[in-house]
Amino acid sequence: MNRFNPIARAASVLAVIATTAACAAQPVPPPQPGAPLPPPAPSANAPLPPPFAEAPRDGAPATVSGVLQRFVINPEGDVDGMLLADNTLVRFPPHVGTQVAAAFAPGATVNVNGFAQPGGTLRARQIADANNGRSVVDQPPPADTQRPPKLLAGVGLVKLDATGRVLRVTSAPRGEPDGVLLTDGTVIKLTPPAAARFANLLQPGATIAAQGYGTRNRYGESLQATAFGTPGNLTVIYDVPPR
Repeated sequence: MNRFNPIARAASVLAVIATTAACAAQPVPPPQPGAPLPPPAPSANAPLPPPFAEAPRDGAPATVSGVLQRFVINPEGDVDGMLLADNTLVRFPPHVGTQVAAAFAPGATVNVNGFAQPGGTLRARQIADANNGRSVVDQPPPADTQRPPKLLAGVGLVKLDATGRVLRVTSAPRGEPDGVLLTDGTVIKLTPPAAARFANLLQPGATIAAQGYGTRNRYGESLQATAFGTPGNLTVIYDVPPR
């Protein structure tokens, strides 16, 4: 009968440990030319990376806070948006813009609740002053609100020229590009079919030029382009203002 030999068992264990230590002590071969270097080993004291933050889906509830940098207007001259200091674009209907412009001023810190829109824009549902709590809520206009006749649409527009660098591309409700916002706050609107013709220029940082009809007031400048392109090289889109 074979009996268990503790000396042999101990010798076997020591042999395994010695083999493992020898393997661990072998130098790591240098990387082959052109091969990517392995990532450095993380330090025990290194801070954890911040959690990945995904942009909200279009139509999903969203909240932003920031300093009101300036208002933006549509070609008719109505305030229909605000640009925050971090270049977040907040949109709201023109009938709400009158209240917003009366309640807030550039430099105010605002909290905005709303819904994400195509292109990273936020459609505001409520805008509140972070300091005094004063707020404006998007509500439908009263049923008896007087609206100008359609025959007078565009009567007050003037011919304008604009040149500058694109800060961001604006989008129509379905997500199609429909114009640009320049770094100086000027808004240039295009119809989505016209915008598709200038996809190479509708890029942040591009220098563009435009002619068209719109409004310039104390809040800024906005025009509906009838010609678009680069400085000194404009392409006529149509000869008369679009209706």
